[in-house]
Amino acid sequence: MRLRNKIIITIVMLAMMAILNNNVFASSTNSTDEINSSTMIQTSSSMKLEIPIVKQKKEIDLNEIIEKNEKEVITERIEKNEIDVEFSTHYRENNSLAKGKIQTLQEGQDGKQNAIMKSIYKEGELIKNEQLSSEVTKASIDKIVEVGIASYGDNYVPIVGDKLQATPVILAIRVEPSAEADKVVTINKGNVVTLVSQKDDWYYVQYETSYGWVEKNSLTQYDPNQGGSGDGNTVQYSKEQLTQNLGFSMLLNRKSGLSVDQFKKIFENDSNDKKNVFKENAEYFYYVEQQYNINGLFVAAVAIHESAWGCSNIAQSKKNLFGYQAYDKDPYDNAQGFSTYAEGIDLVSRVFVKYYINPPGTAIYNGEKAVGTYYKGSTVSAVNVSYATDKNWANGVYKWIVYLYNKL
Repeated sequence: MRLRNKIIITIVMLAMMAILNNNVFASSTNSTDEINSSTMIQTSSSMKLEIPIVKQKKEIDLNEIIEKNEKEVITERIEKNEIDVEFSTHYRENNSLAKGKIQTLQEGQDGKQNAIMKSIYKEGELIKNEQLSSEVTKASIDKIVEVGIASYGDNYVPIVGDKLQATPVILAIRVEPSAEADKVVTINKGNVVTLVSQKDDWYYVQYETSYGWVEKNSLTQYDPNQGGSGDGNTVQYSKEQLTQNLGFSMLLNRKSGLSVDQFKKIFENDSNDKKNVFKENAEYFYYVEQQYNINGLFVAAVAIHESAWGCSNIAQSKKNLFGYQAYDKDPYDNAQGFSTYAEGIDLVSRVFVKYYINPPGTAIYNGEKAVGTYYKGSTVSAVNVSYATDKNWANGVYKWIVYLYNKL
């Protein structure tokens, strides 16, 4: 009996070894064949023994795993780049210009600097740059802009593009700036022309499809509001018109359409504006719209979100409403200081236009084209991707955009 049991055990063990050897051979010759999860062995004594067989796993591709991990991990690189030094804009009030009018006396020009940058990449895409050191190789040239503060009146001096009205009953537009020159066309009192240029006591104007010269004293300012606020805008839209495209997917590379008075109205009496920073600088959000084709309420909303309505330390001591260049390493010391809030509003608006909200190659201001380094789209959520590490930044900014529009 004992000998019989030993024989059975020996047979079972030999059978197990044979099956295992067969499975190894099968998996080595065809790794895709499926193997039953268990095999039944029956001995001569009708005793059944279940032997579990482990399925052969697919071969691991280490290169694939490494490549996947490299894409998912945020990487940092130290790089030396030549980058632009953004110019500053200085605003001057001019009581000979109608309110809302802008006149550029000197165009700004970016400088150049060699900078050591810490570049942060995610999934192979650049998401943030931090400047570690720099050396200026070409100085920037500041922009000088005059802004009108005058209502329509005797001290109003028209600029190119202004509309003017004829005062004589009949007025001849002439080929040359001379009373003896031939007539191009004759217009009537109240007809509106557009100023193209001027020479001495003559204006070169456009009337419908005709161009010619008229004497300065035969034209007067055209007030589209007919004695209203005197705003330089020819049209003032209603709240319903201005908010028809309001939404999280609204395009930021479009003007809001608000007049300068509407910007001022929004910030006139707001309890959040404890330092009156936004009340005293409301018109500059209008001016950046006119010059750079960006939604001024978006710029204002970013300033509110980043500066706690102008109450942050950086906003108060450096007149920097955006935390511009306030890198994580040392936010306060790195943050750029401005001589006025207007300078910061102007510069950051240009940064958005040049790098964030327009595709590369888009024509922007002063004959320049967008670089589009961080362009992911023209919406607030698209700007969030590269502008802020906080994923809720877009929600916070959009909340203030809606808040401002609702104050119209």
